[in-house]
Amino acid sequence: LHNCANFRKVSPYTNEAKLGMQTFSELRTLLVGYGYAGKTFHAPLLCATHGIKLTHVASSQAAQVKQQLGADIIVLADYETAVQLPDIDLVVIASPNDSHAPLAERALRAGKHVVVDKPFALTVKEANTLTALAEEQHLLLSVFHNPRFDADFQSLQHLINSGRLGPIAHLESRFDRFRPEVRQRWREQAGPGAGLWFDLGPHLLDQCLVLFGLPQTISASLKTVRPDATTTDWFSVLLDYGHFSVTLGASMLAAAPSARFTLQAQHGSWQKFGLDIQEDQLKQGLTPADANWGIELQPGLLYQNEQITPYSTAVGCNQQYYTAIVTAINGGGNNPVPPQQACAVMHMLELAEQSANEARVVQIFAGRQ
Repeated sequence: LHNCANFRKVSPYTNEAKLGMQTFSELRTLLVGYGYAGKTFHAPLLCATHGIKLTHVASSQAAQVKQQLGADIIVLADYETAVQLPDIDLVVIASPNDSHAPLAERALRAGKHVVVDKPFALTVKEANTLTALAEEQHLLLSVFHNPRFDADFQSLQHLINSGRLGPIAHLESRFDRFRPEVRQRWREQAGPGAGLWFDLGPHLLDQCLVLFGLPQTISASLKTVRPDATTTDWFSVLLDYGHFSVTLGASMLAAAPSARFTLQAQHGSWQKFGLDIQEDQLKQGLTPADANWGIELQPGLLYQNEQITPYSTAVGCNQQYYTAIVTAINGGGNNPVPPQQACAVMHMLELAEQSANEARVVQIFAGRQ
């Protein structure tokens, strides 16, 4: 595993220290892919970020892109040519998962800073290769783990760090939906990087590793439960940290409400229902400039001393990811999600698949490749 022995201790390199590049008044940016992720998350957040100018989109949907983003946007159908354009500073890759690594490599070799949507790549080997290339080229490479900036996760992180509930016994982190019909889209069809584990697993793993670092063991069950499904649409993954454990889960057949987070600790519990509001706000056409952006409608509940009290300390701020990208490229701060940390997520994705395939608990070795 590339530089991931201690996930929380990885030092994100700064542009000032290692990139040594020029300062940009505006980063001329290319968005690759205008499917759900590109249209819903990346385009509006890029347009809302001071210091970024979205100038190009690589997509086959030229009319839709221009209608939604403006007639001045340059739209190209050829992804591979687009990432090598000379008048681009930053490339954001939101294309299908199996294209992430080859497109990121071409962009880095063309001298571009790169943001890759999750998952970073399809394998740890690909992720390590990209990480080494970015370091060699002195370019910023980052992975879009935006749930680090969700209100519920930041409230959970604050609660754990406060020590208010004492030693942790168990954390359950779930992302459930009720979609009994399989959709005709690549994420739900058999193929490299498809399925629920590669779709939601990277975010759930990343949040867990941010909180606790690498576990001692992993045990995973990855299943196909809908009649017409051809790839994983249900999973349950247990991470063992010795004195406590974490369960990560997701299902496409969860009609009943389930908690997004359930924290059990020596001095009480915390539970949060409902997903972070920012995705729905983006789908409604709202931006971080709008009132009530990122404010939770369902606060978490703290169960302590025989009392139940609301406990939500944060406001969602996905926009801070791209603000940090601008700052890092201009030498003023750290990469918000350095590739070394994304390599750790890829490592855990692979080990979970190994555990599920072999029906056994898998030991985590920090130095494993």
